[in-house]
Amino acid sequence: MFFQHIYDKSLAQASYLIGCQAERKAVVIDAKRDIDTYLRIAQENNLTITHITETHIHADFLSGSRELAAVTGAQLYLSDEGGEDWQYEFPHIGLKDGDTLSVGNLSLKVIHTPGHTPESISFLLTDHPATDEPVMIFTGDFVFVGDVGRPDLLEKAAGIIGTQEQGAKEMYHSVRDFSQLPEFIQVWPGHGAGSACGKSLGAVPSSTVGYEKIRNWAFQYGEDEEGFINDLLEGQPEPPKYFAMMKKLNKVERPLLTEVPEHTKLSGEAFLRAYNNGVKVIDTRNKADFAKGFLPGSINIQGNNSFATWMGWIMEYSEPFILVAEDGQIDDLTRKLMRIGMDQMTGYIDHINDLGIDLEIADVIDTAEFKAFLNRDEVQVLDVRNRTEYETAHIENAVNVFVGTLQDHIDTLSREKQIVIHCQSGYRAAIAYSLLRKNGFDRVKNYSGGMKEWLENGGPVKI
Repeated sequence: MFFQHIYDKSLAQASYLIGCQAERKAVVIDAKRDIDTYLRIAQENNLTITHITETHIHADFLSGSRELAAVTGAQLYLSDEGGEDWQYEFPHIGLKDGDTLSVGNLSLKVIHTPGHTPESISFLLTDHPATDEPVMIFTGDFVFVGDVGRPDLLEKAAGIIGTQEQGAKEMYHSVRDFSQLPEFIQVWPGHGAGSACGKSLGAVPSSTVGYEKIRNWAFQYGEDEEGFINDLLEGQPEPPKYFAMMKKLNKVERPLLTEVPEHTKLSGEAFLRAYNNGVKVIDTRNKADFAKGFLPGSINIQGNNSFATWMGWIMEYSEPFILVAEDGQIDDLTRKLMRIGMDQMTGYIDHINDLGIDLEIADVIDTAEFKAFLNRDEVQVLDVRNRTEYETAHIENAVNVFVGTLQDHIDTLSREKQIVIHCQSGYRAAIAYSLLRKNGFDRVKNYSGGMKEWLENGGPVKI
């Protein structure tokens, strides 16, 4: 058996290519959209991708299953569980609980595992030349290392009211069924630490059924269904805004993108035309370089592993944009964008100093300066961390507006007061600072050190 775990750090998302080396056939589970990865792996290992499948209709990334099927001609096998409201709306071969996919000498048994979503399925893999016992289970967003999938996304992200309690009940029973599997079976989930699809995902890529029964909090409730449901729904992170779009696009017919786009490096003249016509500019430089000089109205979203997530929070899918990025970054950033279906980039520039535009400088302050602004009537301290972080510990009198929803709450902020922004370590505060400046706030300071530096210096907090 050939086995390859493919992991996208930017979305903490796992996909899998598993092959029968005797018959040179392979299956891909939960493909990302830049499918050249799978084509290369298959070619290097003399395999033909014949089967493509998914564990559920994803909310956190745009699936590449249809792109991969279009290029390879492989059959697309998708869940037909969950009822009529949870069906894929494009041609596929439907899967039900108990069905089996045969990939050469390998078999994948379908197990309906609702909870995260009604149509969620897992795949129990058996390598028949070696043993007739199953050896792996691919759980998608059902069981993670140390956690289970959240059942509230359909309600919070997609607006389907009343689904989170039902999903939590289904998750309770799915977990109980899962615990009956042999303890030696390896567990390969769809996400790792950093994903917004759970609240306490482990950092290691895989586990076993036995390990999860011992260490995963969700397996410790026995007959206490109510306690399980309460704890599962409590403390889930806010789902990024783009999740609703992913849920839609992964279910319906949509245009396919079978190759990674090559984006245009704009001339100064072309950039200025777009900039003066109101096209948004996303500056992907690190926060320190941005602070030293930035284009008026540009938004600072650093081009690191969180780039796609914050783009999905901040940008609308109807908005064209230009990136400020180095030539060597553009392929990586393009892949991150296409993985969430954000295809409306019109080009990029790698410099801003010789465009004839007066650059602005961010007003960044240190801990001593921050202390001087506290508890003054004319100052509004703005904590842009998420609600859970704020409630755990915050600076007294700080107002909490999560950076992901800041644009929706612009009108609640005072333009007369001095606003001082902070987050945990400065990344989110840099985004928030640029958003406020773009929206015409002139009296803004950024305490870039954030709560991390504040606590290191013995600053008081309210719990």
